[in-house]
Amino acid sequence: MSDKPVILTNARLIDPASGRDEFGALRIANGVIDDVAWGAFPGGSADAEVVDCGGAVVAPGLVDMRAFVGEPGAEHRETFKTLSEAAAAGGVTTVATMPDTSPVVDDPALVDYVLRRARDTAIVRIHPTAALTKGLRGEEMTEFGLLGEAGAVAFTDGTHCVGNPRVMRRALLYARDSDALLINHCEDADLVGDGVMNEGEFATRLGMHGIPREAETIPLERDMRLVRLTRARYHAALISCADSVEIVTRARDAGLPVTCGISINHLTLNENDIGEYRTFFKLSPPLRHEDDRQAVIAALAAGAIDVIVSDHNPHDVETKRLPFAEAANGAVGIETMLSAALRLYHAEAIGLPALLRAMSTRPADILRLPGGRLEKGAAADVIVFDPEMPYVLDKAALRSRSKNTPFEDARLEGRVLRTYVGGTCVHRLDW
Repeated sequence: MSDKPVILTNARLIDPASGRDEFGALRIANGVIDDVAWGAFPGGSADAEVVDCGGAVVAPGLVDMRAFVGEPGAEHRETFKTLSEAAAAGGVTTVATMPDTSPVVDDPALVDYVLRRARDTAIVRIHPTAALTKGLRGEEMTEFGLLGEAGAVAFTDGTHCVGNPRVMRRALLYARDSDALLINHCEDADLVGDGVMNEGEFATRLGMHGIPREAETIPLERDMRLVRLTRARYHAALISCADSVEIVTRARDAGLPVTCGISINHLTLNENDIGEYRTFFKLSPPLRHEDDRQAVIAALAAGAIDVIVSDHNPHDVETKRLPFAEAANGAVGIETMLSAALRLYHAEAIGLPALLRAMSTRPADILRLPGGRLEKGAAADVIVFDPEMPYVLDKAALRSRSKNTPFEDARLEGRVLRTYVGGTCVHRLDW
């Protein structure tokens, strides 16, 4: 925590919680937002550092609900230190990490390890999720109560779908009674089979086995019915097609406590980006047809999709520099999430307050964490970014240990100039 107050002046202040978007100034002191001056540019004081933002946006730090880290067990892919540095550079001040590590985070001692390791090495806030089933095997649920007391913010099997409906029903019942949040990756392994990309004409032309949309919609529809049966809090980790939006919307209209997320990749890329078998675009769920991409963008703008996540999944060359069918699923994305999302803003598909709400306020609310608000007394997790600043992404410059970005050499607009966590500046880009 910084001892010296900071005044961010001449800024475009955006509070996604209220939708307020005005020029003004913000004061940070003692690790919290000390004051928000909407429509005013107060002068500095002798004890404060004054930062002239030059009209740049000041907003709450982003909250990423879905990021994978190699530590423990695969530190060559990513550590809490490198993950946090990439997050800070991308304007992400809070990260929920997935339990897909070695060993799996399915024991209170491992939750405690993550929290202690992150406290000692990370520069942003790290909150672990714990495994929904032991060993991510989908057979026996974990001890939600003990894991929650240890600090787990939600329960998920990460990249694994809980396929057994009896196990899922029991987990939802237990989650309801303990007021826990369950997150499921909806992708039926049997329907995926040996599929490696979206089923359709393009997969046929490439000679690849396809994955039907039903691999996503069938387990999602099943989960909605189980939520109707149990009334537990449920979050669909990643949806990627119009049919899934319809399923979630119908459940929500029926009063069920369900939310859903989407990765930045499925909002900004489609199956054609795979091109000549580019493995950095091999994802789970797979990139969809452009019609589906346009449908999920419209759903995001309408509020039918709650959250945008990076789905940051670092892999090294040994698992990505392979024939497309053999390469691992996943891409890094925490550092580029905001820049990529701003493509939607520049295309006038969604307003900036609504876009930031899906990346800060809503995930904070769903995880029941502080954040996502520009208001007096809130934690000073704040970012300053220029939504118009252009750059070409050099993957070698990424802070992540892994470089499997689908945006390599892409022209992007929007750079994070400063990131504050608890009032301390953890990232600074000279401008």
